Amino acid sequence: MALEFLKRIFNPNKVEIELNEIQALILRSRPIPYFGTVAIIEIKDAVAARQMLQKLLPIVSSAEDWHKNEGASVTLTFTYKGLEKIGVPKESLETFPESFKEGMADRSRFLYDIGVNDPKNWERVFKRSHIHIAAAIIANNEEAWKSKLEEFRSKLADNRGIEVILSHNFSVSEEVKNVFGFRDGISNPEIEGSGIEVPPGFDRPLKAGEFILGYPGEAGTIKPFPQPEVLGKNGSFMVFRKYQSQVAEFNQFVKENSSSPEEGELLAAKMVGRWRSGAPLVLAPEKDDEKLGDDLQKNNDFSFKDDEYGKKCPFSSHIRRMNPRDSKSFVLEDERLHRIIRRSVTFGDIVPPDITKNDGKERGQYFIGISANAMGTLEFLQKQWANDGNAQNLGTEKDPVIGVQDKDALFSAPADPFIKRYRGLQTYNIVKGGEYCFIPSISALKWISELP
Repeated sequence: MALEFLKRIFNPNKVEIELNEIQALILRSRPIPYFGTVAIIEIKDAVAARQMLQKLLPIVSSAEDWHKNEGASVTLTFTYKGLEKIGVPKESLETFPESFKEGMADRSRFLYDIGVNDPKNWERVFKRSHIHIAAAIIANNEEAWKSKLEEFRSKLADNRGIEVILSHNFSVSEEVKNVFGFRDGISNPEIEGSGIEVPPGFDRPLKAGEFILGYPGEAGTIKPFPQPEVLGKNGSFMVFRKYQSQVAEFNQFVKENSSSPEEGELLAAKMVGRWRSGAPLVLAPEKDDEKLGDDLQKNNDFSFKDDEYGKKCPFSSHIRRMNPRDSKSFVLEDERLHRIIRRSVTFGDIVPPDITKNDGKERGQYFIGISANAMGTLEFLQKQWANDGNAQNLGTEKDPVIGVQDKDALFSAPADPFIKRYRGLQTYNIVKGGEYCFIPSISALKWISELP
């Protein structure tokens, strides 16, 4: 845990945004380890929902002490239908982006949610139009999580105007690995003005307006945000997607395309772009380096400029597609404009590499991505970088980890003397549901709770 704090140094003299108004999830790192609960709430009565919100307000966490990253935090977000249901005036609702108004399921054509990811195949709770509030309780220890969860539930007790339609607990140990056994959540952009002091070797922070509404972005201008100002400023947008991971199928593909466990580990690393420890292939191209993977100062301090031909880290690997850094072969404008803060959480047990039969258990990830333009960013990443090979001159190749694979899907890994090509990939992370959410500021939550 100490290494995480070495990376994120707080300097109060560099604070230029209203930390006490911003919800903690936007700035606070996901703890190591973490324990938490995701809850989805349906509003049945607006007055009762506003009363609930008034009770919850004292326990909603601001980002004022984001750098301490201790105890438990509570986050509240609203879907467009949720804002509508709780009584936000029509003139304010009209100031929200059209993609947010439509919702994730109706934007499937922009997300490349087709085939197994088509919304018609989603879990029943996500097919309904009754997802109004998405809440999260996340803590760095089990005791704090249980205590805060009990306090959260007590605020909802005996309120017949709301219904919790989904509640899912999750936890991850100090290793912070996903169900595939890979270290997770290594690379995230930082926000200028938050007080962050970035060590040498890390990307410079992005302008606050790229992630928080009401501030200048990278272009130097303040983008339009929901009105009145008390509702929109210091808020943000969040994308929320539930994935079911097909780990046994992933393991089977690796086994079928390798002649030894060592060769299999290299192929798996080539698909992800990192070894299971978190060590990037660019810095450890031949074998895993656990010391490097554990070093949070060094495991993200790299670029692709010295791997011009992709022989260390393939162009189609997951991390190279999702954050191309300075890949010369990419057809793109500024990759910094497509960054998203990830606060994703894993649920279910890790499946060892030798397990190749699906046991049918629920395991995967709740993808949580935050940006002032979260809807547009996710739609770009999904449709262009994850599922379109043209940006990397790779034809029909998809992201091997999150792509929606076609029949006879291909993954290629440049090598000497020839490119290695592997066929028969499946969709290894299947979308089971999701929604677009608005993260109101602390003052906006109070404003909503006091609507007439």
